[in-house]
Amino acid sequence: MNSTAAETCEIDVLGTKYTPDAWTNATPSILDKAGRNLLHHESHPLSILKTLIFNEFPNFAHYDTLGPVVTTQQNFDSLGFAEDHPGRARTDTYYLNASHLLRTHTSAHQLQLLAAAHTNDNSVLVHAKNAQVAPNNERFLVAADVFRRDEIDASHYPVFHQMEGVCTLSHADVQKLAPSTPDDIVDIGPENPVQPGHTAEDVHKVAADMKRTMNRMVTRILTQATAAQRDAGSEATEFPVRWIPAYFPFTSPSWEMEVLFRGEWLEICGCGVMQQSILQNAHANDRIGWAFGFGLERLAMLLFSIPDIRLFWSTDPRFSNQFAPAQISSFRPFSKHPPCPKDVSFWISPDHSFHDNDLMDLVRDVAGDLAQDVKLVDEFVHPKTGRASRCYRINYCSMDRNVTHAEINDIQDRVRSRLVSEFGVTLR
Repeated sequence: MNSTAAETCEIDVLGTKYTPDAWTNATPSILDKAGRNLLHHESHPLSILKTLIFNEFPNFAHYDTLGPVVTTQQNFDSLGFAEDHPGRARTDTYYLNASHLLRTHTSAHQLQLLAAAHTNDNSVLVHAKNAQVAPNNERFLVAADVFRRDEIDASHYPVFHQMEGVCTLSHADVQKLAPSTPDDIVDIGPENPVQPGHTAEDVHKVAADMKRTMNRMVTRILTQATAAQRDAGSEATEFPVRWIPAYFPFTSPSWEMEVLFRGEWLEICGCGVMQQSILQNAHANDRIGWAFGFGLERLAMLLFSIPDIRLFWSTDPRFSNQFAPAQISSFRPFSKHPPCPKDVSFWISPDHSFHDNDLMDLVRDVAGDLAQDVKLVDEFVHPKTGRASRCYRINYCSMDRNVTHAEINDIQDRVRSRLVSEFGVTLR
């Protein structure tokens, strides 16, 4: 076990201990996922996709070994998150204590990596691969696991993986960029503004450079996928892309990139022109930059035809043996077992706060990956007492074996018992 909540009340994450406090909400089942290093198993679909993307950016430094624990300053403050931003809430984020958490995005490392070259911080720089092409971290990619409290279903998991890309440019670099063409035009205006201190001309050039880079990367990866799979209707070599104005605290202007793939618009990533304050705090205020970030699982599920996100964590050789390094291939289902549904209904105590994600974490902690999905099926407020009632349906289903009612009944009893002891609910 790589990460455990110790009986001494200290939390051990990959050999470093943290003292818990009132903010602590990281569960043992989540801590156990730290250090699994799926991105370092070269035949794992996520690692294959990571390598394909790294190969598309040969002039960027590559990072994929940065530890999962960051400070609240790194994860939120350095990126301009407002104090009341919902991402800071304990209902969304796994805290080790008030000052340390399991990173919720790879953007938590932006300032750290940009500043490392200026301060010659070898504790950070030592993680770089391909460092010689960007010795000052002026261009880098970060691939890592990230952690968020979330619902339970086939496409959501509390631990997933992101790819972050950052490219910074000097004023001279911007002037050398290829002139913008009509295809490079992106929506910039009052609702998606140029930052003070940036010129519209420079922003259009930087955004066009980002757009061309991203279009090229996505087209090459999707072309490889269609060439490998040869599915009906998958012979396309051109993939229409649309850029939708968006908002992120750490970029402006900002966009979400979507690509038409197999007849559906697929959200690829969020991206934009970096907030100049980040560069200023990294002692690089004489530069301008663009950045992108996206989840690897969503794209990998599509490219490898993987139907359930839990499969990425499977140790069953019938899954892992289907894939080979540097190759995109379609997953072949090896088993199909029926779910075992169980309902749990309860009154919420007025003396305890309760969020849907509290139940999700509790179920994951008790059932692990036997929990296939959890859905709210009924809720109401008693007209006389004002008490709130909720009913959730939990579908238990193993990906590699049949489960028994006796086994699931035992798990369900533990779920019900912990709901009472930890959240003060009244079972119905």
